[in-house]
Amino acid sequence: MSDAVKNWTTPAEIANRVRRDWDNGRILAAMAGAEPIFPLRIVLKIPDTQALATQFEQARQWIAVLVAAEQDYQLEWREFNHRQLGRNRIPVAALLENQEEGLRLIGRQREAKRFLALVTLIRERFPALNAWLCKRPLKVLEHAESWPQLLGILDWVYSHPHSNIYLRQINVAGVDTKFIERNRGLLAELLDSVLPAEYIAHESTGALGFERRYGFKHKPVQLRFRLLDKQLRIQGLSDLVISSEEFAQLSLAAKRVFITENEINFLSFPEMPDSLILFGAGYGFEALAHAQWLQALEIYYWGDIDTHGFAILDQLRSKFPSARSLLMDRATLLEHRIFWGKEDSATDRELTRLQPAESELYDELRYNRISPALRLEQERIAYAWIEAALVNRC
Repeated sequence: MSDAVKNWTTPAEIANRVRRDWDNGRILAAMAGAEPIFPLRIVLKIPDTQALATQFEQARQWIAVLVAAEQDYQLEWREFNHRQLGRNRIPVAALLENQEEGLRLIGRQREAKRFLALVTLIRERFPALNAWLCKRPLKVLEHAESWPQLLGILDWVYSHPHSNIYLRQINVAGVDTKFIERNRGLLAELLDSVLPAEYIAHESTGALGFERRYGFKHKPVQLRFRLLDKQLRIQGLSDLVISSEEFAQLSLAAKRVFITENEINFLSFPEMPDSLILFGAGYGFEALAHAQWLQALEIYYWGDIDTHGFAILDQLRSKFPSARSLLMDRATLLEHRIFWGKEDSATDRELTRLQPAESELYDELRYNRISPALRLEQERIAYAWIEAALVNRC
């Protein structure tokens, strides 16, 4: 078979063209009330004049195959006069008059019927979801078995704004915490569509902001810290884990706080008067920002010497502008050359809150001026070097 013959549209390709509109949701969206796509005209790839003359028998067979499948669609014909073949006609398009023909062609009548039943159910309960149904029709079928529970959750949240309870306490048949966790993204879309604006905390976004956004009590962020001065210990306890809310209410007679990202460094950090150390929060410092008493302390951040270490330092200064870096300098880096490693995925964004020396070293790292993807992990730094730095700088 020649390449030209291979390119002529087949009945299977006509069906595939309609199937694409099913797979991308256009047919379902039209069924929900979006812009209709039927009647649908599918232009065929056909033999050109030369092919008709040189491959007439193949062209005749191609036409016969299309005609044999014409119960699935109607063919649009065009007449032509050929110098050798005389007056003839050739199909140029396949026409599907209505949605039913399209669904029958691709065998999706059952799914379409189910979709319409779900659309009716959803609209009756929440007319405000009409636009969402047109925009996200594939989601309707994807979660077909879950709509009784999903609509139950929407009913409950709508009736209990700012409930300030845990998700576990929602009383909806067939719904548990894991169901909500599995469907957070979908529920967020639905709740944003049906709830009045005043029911939503719009500043809270993402999976971690789900509870706050819709008025639920969120799992408290836990902070771990060590009191490095025996005089600061709380009933003799030095290593504590408490909620961020409780941490914000503390009133410690401390002068400085250290933040480190490595647990062993956190545990082995030397005792120091008037000091405590926090087990780091990576890029998240929202919980610490609520502890206003920290603003009066000297804050030292000790992270890895790599691009992300400086990015985290920059992020910390968005909450605590006076925070200082510790052991994140060129001298420390060069002293520990034997322990240099590679950073898996560096960042190169602009960091506006670094001090000049920090910014210079950050540029050397992100532009690979010292060594490609250079990283010195904080736990690789010699303990004696740490002790010396604390004496000299703190």
